[in-house]
Amino acid sequence: MQIDLKNRQQVLVVAALAVVGLFVANLILFTPLTNAWKARSERIAALRKQVAQGEQLLQRQQSLRSRWEQMRRHTLPTDNSAAEQQVFNAIEGWKQDSGANVTAIAPQWKHDADDYMTYECRLDVSGGLSALSRFLYAIEKDPMALKLESVELGTRDKTGQLLTLAVQFNGLVLTPQAQ
Repeated sequence: MQIDLKNRQQVLVVAALAVVGLFVANLILFTPLTNAWKARSERIAALRKQVAQGEQLLQRQQSLRSRWEQMRRHTLPTDNSAAEQQVFNAIEGWKQDSGANVTAIAPQWKHDADDYMTYECRLDVSGGLSALSRFLYAIEKDPMALKLESVELGTRDKTGQLLTLAVQFNGLVLTPQAQ
């Protein structure tokens, strides 16, 4: 019976060492290799996605370049006074097209970055609902590089016939190196 007990102890020691060895191998080899494999697979998937996006951009290159050229042509001039005059002329045109009354204009230049500037303008406009909607439509359809930032609509009388519209928009000016 002594021999069987010694044999069993040796088998248990070998089994315990094998389990400990597998555990250490899992910590040192298998887990890091699995994590590296997953990270590599994710990186390959991300790179494939980037390549697909790049190929799409290359296919659309001509249309994107023509759209950029069209947008660049419609930006405000780099001369501040010419840009202001262009915006004021546009406001006058919108006013005449819509029949709305412009009651206040508050322009301001912003130098946000080296490659562009923005001409921020806030307008207070009054009139009926149809005049104000035509005024907003005129701003939106204008080919100038303008972005509506905010639009606020209010009323001046109890019946809601005379409305006020506060519009804030930005005009884009590209500096020569950005063009």
